Amino acid sequence: MLDDMIGQVVVVDLRSPFVCLGKLQRVDDQFFELRHADFHDLRDSDTTRDLYVATSRQAGIARNRKRVLLVRSEIVAVALLQDVTDG
Repeated sequence: MLDDMIGQVVVVDLRSPFVCLGKLQRVDDQFFELRHADFHDLRDSDTTRDLYVATSRQAGIARNRKRVLLVRSEIVAVALLQDVTDG
């Protein structure tokens, strides 16, 4: 199932107050690798996680990382960005 998401733009919810959006490059036993990613600390804004992701879907991803590795054990959920609804 994750293999179907390779090459697609995804949103990754983490256990911490971080959310990451970007193109899923690869997945292994320990890491998810995203390219052209927005690694966002939700404590830096007054918005909710859901609103931030929905806004990013509409306005585009505010890329701030060329490449990011996310520790698999910290990931709570993964979805295609195109599957995010705004209500």
